[in-house]
Amino acid sequence: MREKIKIITANEYYKRTFRQKIYKLSLDAGCTCPNRDGTLGTKGCIFCSNGGSGEFAADRTKSITAQIEEAKGRVDAKMPKNADSNKYIAYFQSFTNTYGNADELKAKYLEAISHPDIVALSIATRPDCISDEILEIISSINKSTPVYVELGLQTIHESTAKYIRRGYQLETYDKCVERLSSKGIDIITHIILGLPGESEEMMLQSVDYVRKTAEQYPNITCGIKLQLLHVLKGTDLEKAYNDGVFEVLTLEEYVDIIYKSLAILEDKVVIHRLTGDGDKKLLVAPLWSANKKLVLNEINKLYYL
Repeated sequence: MREKIKIITANEYYKRTFRQKIYKLSLDAGCTCPNRDGTLGTKGCIFCSNGGSGEFAADRTKSITAQIEEAKGRVDAKMPKNADSNKYIAYFQSFTNTYGNADELKAKYLEAISHPDIVALSIATRPDCISDEILEIISSINKSTPVYVELGLQTIHESTAKYIRRGYQLETYDKCVERLSSKGIDIITHIILGLPGESEEMMLQSVDYVRKTAEQYPNITCGIKLQLLHVLKGTDLEKAYNDGVFEVLTLEEYVDIIYKSLAILEDKVVIHRLTGDGDKKLLVAPLWSANKKLVLNEINKLYYL
C-alpha cells in the first residue's frame, strides 16, 4: 500500500460547483478535423478511429436536442430512479468541436445550453482550432453557463507529437491556454499514457507540465484527463502495434504510472479521468483495459483513492 494522495476528482468538483452529482452527455456537433480534411493531413492522428474519439457520442444526424434526449436515456438507464432531478453537462466530444462555421457552431452550443437539464458546456477541440470569433462566442456563453474547453495535448514531447501526427507544436498549446485564461474559461487537458517511444519519465513530464500550467493561471480551474493508449482497429497505430514497433502498458505498469501522476498533480488540478474505455468492438490492445471496473478497482485497492 502506498500513501494516500490528496486529489480533487471531477465528481467532487462538480458537486461543489453545482450542488449535486452531474453526468456528461456525449454529443456530436458534426465537425471534422484539420488532420482529416486536408488542411494538415487526411489520416488523422495515428491513434484516432473513424469516429474521431467519439464512439459513445450520440448520432450526429439528429438535432442537438434530440441527441441530448438520446444520451440522457442511456445515462439514466444506469442510474438510480431519480431521473427527474438529474442534471448534465453537454459534452461535444467527436472530432474538433470548434472547427467549422462559427455561426453554425454557436447555434449548436446555444441549443445545448437551452435544454433545461443542461448546466454546463464542455467542448473537445485542438489548441490550433480556436479562432478569435469562436473564442468570443464561448466567452459570451461562459458568462451565464460554465464552459469547459478540453484540449488534446496528449504529450509535451515534439518527437512523439510528430510521430502521432498531432499537427501543432507545444507553443500552440501554451498560447491557447493563455487566450482561454484571459477570458476566464476553464480548461481540461488530455494526456495519453503509453504513447510509442515514451518512457515513464517522459509521460510524467507531460503530467507535470499540466500542473505547472495550472499554477501559472490561478484565475481558471485546470483539469486533466489521463487516458491509457488504446490500439483500435483500422488505425495506423494498429499496424505499428502488429509490426512490433511498440508494446502497450500492462495493467500493473499503468496503475503505477497513475499513482505517480497523481502524486505530481495532487490537489492542484481536477482529475477528470484515470483511464478511459475504448469501443470493445474496435479494441485491439491492451485487452485488459476493456474491463474499466477492474482498472479502477486496482487503482482504488492499491492507493485508497
